[in-house]
Amino acid sequence: MKFSNSLKLGLIGIALISVSFAANSQSINDYRQKHRNLLAKQNRVQDKIKVQEAQKYARDLYGDREINNSASNNADIYSEGWNSDKVNPYSNASIPSTKVIDVSKYAMPVKHRVVNSHFGYRKQFGRVHKGADLKANVGDTIYAAFTGKVRLTKFERNGYGFYVILRHDNGLETVYGHLSKFLVKENQYVKAGTPIALSGNTGRSTGPHLHFETRFMGVAINPEKIFDFDNGTVHRDHYTFNRNGSDNADNRQSASRGRR
Repeated sequence: MKFSNSLKLGLIGIALISVSFAANSQSINDYRQKHRNLLAKQNRVQDKIKVQEAQKYARDLYGDREINNSASNNADIYSEGWNSDKVNPYSNASIPSTKVIDVSKYAMPVKHRVVNSHFGYRKQFGRVHKGADLKANVGDTIYAAFTGKVRLTKFERNGYGFYVILRHDNGLETVYGHLSKFLVKENQYVKAGTPIALSGNTGRSTGPHLHFETRFMGVAINPEKIFDFDNGTVHRDHYTFNRNGSDNADNRQSASRGRR
């Protein structure tokens, strides 16, 4: 069969139109897919911005406090025995055999850093000295050793005098005794190095000084095993608590009484 030139041109034109239409359809589909991809990327960017804004808000609200700690973890730390007015609110708690404690973010509790009286059993008094007595004049500033919350501010005439107890994010509690003035209130959140009190000579004290204790779940630990007071630092970034270790007041007390 023979086709005229005009018919041939018409068939070629139809073919070209078909090819062009198919190409345009593919181009439209490609465009739609690219558009969907772009919208998806924009959504991810918006989600990221929302996360960043939330993190910034949390930092502005809590300062340098760790944002990654869940509310439940903080609730655990600041719940057990929190309303107790005792120095040891963990009397009925189950204490782990060992515990690794992060002490890397610290501050010296007083500027002088001179230990006048060490942790341990005192034969003349028949009891354990459950802290370290640090040199301090009346009115010297006392600082939070770690970041945490004020659990107790109290007065004890025949013991600590005016004293503050802080519970920290790392699970420790610190006790500051024989003070002359409080600079913080109960339930106040403070960072390491925040002024919390002024030193004094109140309570059962033979002269101005800071009585400083470090405790884990109520068990008094020798502060000099954590802090290198001479050099104004900690011995290492992590302290390993051992329930039966010689660093603890309860163990030192029973061992000393055994030698009497």
